This record gives sequence, C-alpha cells and structure tokens, in this order.
Amino acid sequence: MNSTLSTSRGILPTSRIGTFESGFSGPYGQIEPEVSDNEETELLSVSWNQDYGCFSTGTSSGFRIYNCDPLKETFRRDLKSGGFGIVEMLFRSNILALVGGKFNSQYPPNKVIIWDDHQSRCIGEFSFRSEVRAVKLRRDRIVVVLEHKIYVYNFTDLKLLHQIETLSNPRGLCCLSHMLNTSVLACLGLRRGQVRVEHFGLSMTRFIDAHDSQIATLTLTMDGLLLATASTRGTLIRIFNTMDGTRLQEVRRGVDKADIYSIALSPNVQWLAVSSDKGTVHIFSLRVRVVGEDSSWFSVAQSPAMVNRSSSSSPDALISPSTSANPGSSLSFLKGVLPKYFSSEWSFSRFHIPEYTQFIAAFGSQNTVIIVGMDGSFYRCSFDPVNGGEMLQQEYVRFLKTDSRPK
Repeated sequence: MNSTLSTSRGILPTSRIGTFESGFSGPYGQIEPEVSDNEETELLSVSWNQDYGCFSTGTSSGFRIYNCDPLKETFRRDLKSGGFGIVEMLFRSNILALVGGKFNSQYPPNKVIIWDDHQSRCIGEFSFRSEVRAVKLRRDRIVVVLEHKIYVYNFTDLKLLHQIETLSNPRGLCCLSHMLNTSVLACLGLRRGQVRVEHFGLSMTRFIDAHDSQIATLTLTMDGLLLATASTRGTLIRIFNTMDGTRLQEVRRGVDKADIYSIALSPNVQWLAVSSDKGTVHIFSLRVRVVGEDSSWFSVAQSPAMVNRSSSSSPDALISPSTSANPGSSLSFLKGVLPKYFSSEWSFSRFHIPEYTQFIAAFGSQNTVIIVGMDGSFYRCSFDPVNGGEMLQQEYVRFLKTDSRPK
C-alpha cells in the first residue's frame, strides 16, 4: 500500500452540524493573518457539497465556503503558506477534507487533511506517494482517489476498508451515493470507457461498458441506483441501472466533440443537466420512472429479494412510455436509414455561458439550475418544465468579489 496514516484521538460523530468558526490552529496549522482583499485571488477548484446546497472553493491563498440559496459566503480561511487544490465538505457539517495546491509550502498535494473546524484541529491525515486527484466524503466513508488507485476508509476510525485499481484517472473521477441505507461507489474500470460500480452493502461489483471512448465525467443518484456518464467525445450522455448495468436512456448534447465538465441529476430524477466547453448548459427530460417525490425507484435496494427481481426484470419497467417532453428529431421515423443523431433525444432547455470556462451545474429548488464557474461567476436560472426553451437568468454574481462576507 502506498499510503501512510496518522490520526488524532476523539474523532467526533460526523452527523453533528456545526458552524464555521475563526482560527486555523492546532497541530497542522497556526493562526495566519488574512490575505488582503487587494491581492489577486486565483480559483483552484470548485465543488458541491453532497446535497448541492453549498459549494466550496480552493483558492491560491486558502479556501472559501458558500451557501447557494441565498448566495452567501459563510466562511473563509486565508493562509500565508499557500492554497488548497481540493476542498470537500461533508454536507453542511464542520468536517472538511483538504489537499494543498502545488505551491502550498505547508500542505503538499500528496496529503489529505481531515479537518474539524468546530474544534480547529486535524482529526486525520493520509499521506501518499503520488498526487491526490480527488477526495469524496459520505457520513461513514472517506474515499481518496489517486491516478491509478482508490482507497476507501471508514470514517469512524480511519481504517482502510478497500483498495480499487483503476485505469489512469488524472481527472480523479469517482462518485458516491449519499443515502445511509445504500453504499455505492462508481469509478473508472480497467478498460477504456468502462465504469466500475461497487455496491458495498450487497458485496457486489458491476462493470458497465458505458462508452467506446474514455470516460469524461460520471455521477450517481443519491441512492446510487442510477448512473449517468459522458465520454471524452462529449456528444452522448447515458443513464444506467447500476444493479444490472442496463442502459436505460441516451440523450445527445450535440454532434461536435465537446469537453463535458459536469453532469447533474435532479433529486426526483426527472431532469439531467450537462455543462461543457461549448458555452451551454443543457437540460434533458428523463424517462426513468420514479417512486416518490424525492427518490428514484429507491425501494429496489430495500432487500436482496427485491434486488434480484430488479436485476432480472426488463429495463422497460424503469422507462416512462411518455417521451413528449424531450424532443427528438422530426426525422426519427427514418431511424436506421439516416445517421444515428437524427433519432437522438435532444435537450429540452438550455442556458448560454462563456465558452471554454469550466462550469459545474446542479439543480436548485422549483425548476432552477445553479451554475458555478472557475472564473468566479455564479448563475441561477429557471426553466419552463412544460415548454422548455431558453432558460431565464435570475441571478448573476461574481462570488470572489462579493461583499457578502461572513459575519
């Protein structure tokens, strides 16, 4: 194993919700004077928390935490030693995973710090021989992604539970389910275009050949039962049943190659959002059946018997017969004669943003989409769930320059 671990005693339950307090001190940091607002702050990373209600940013001088609705900076930490290339929140709790940027003199990019800001101390540290590409958190697990390997740790005692070998993964692609009674991880497999899905609670591994090209991004529903993927070609987004690997739906972003930055699924699994370097966020209508308002056929994971029944059933049972909300080509009746894209399902709604700037999108409340960019911009826009078309911009903020500082 190419990792070392040190811990602090008395790790607190991660279910406690704490407020962020001042003072970066303890065994892995001392109180540092804040960097002046007159100095230019470079954005190194942006990531959502698990329920998309907050986002964290790693900057060249530290990190900042923002609430989404309303948009407000709730916390910041500025250091003289340098910035953080990875900042991951655990829901809205006081627990953060931090990885230093390349020019951070105190926190190198091959080390993960699990930081309890309520106590202003480090509660765990993982060191590796290579650079950390990503860190993912859920209430009972810490997942560290390296370029060729993934480590899964128990959150309570930081014990190593699993090691997973992957294809070269410079983007650090990995995602987790976040419901307590399902424990699912999706990551790259060992072949190009392949996704590996671990159902830890069921001791089951599923390999899905999602694309012919390399995987560009992937995401899971909160219960881990649906997987959405895009390849480096960036034309098609596919949705799979993670229990048996069945492809449930395929939608088309466009016909030209694009770099897909993010995929998001709405909580009720009715909508899918895709951002790319083409300067557009697309919204697609999904045909996957849902059981209730807030979950996608979640009862499938209730028991092994239900799992077996789902795995052997026809995928048609998970697809809504109505496709009227998601437009396809008017020439779809000639499918098999014309190129495949004429019969593809195209986006239902869209919003235009600057090209070649990396944006990540997520769903807000009441048919809204929130979009955060590496240029320090925040958009909130709404879409018409009946007629689709162009989305309406409701809010635009340069969040790095905002005066909405934490009190």
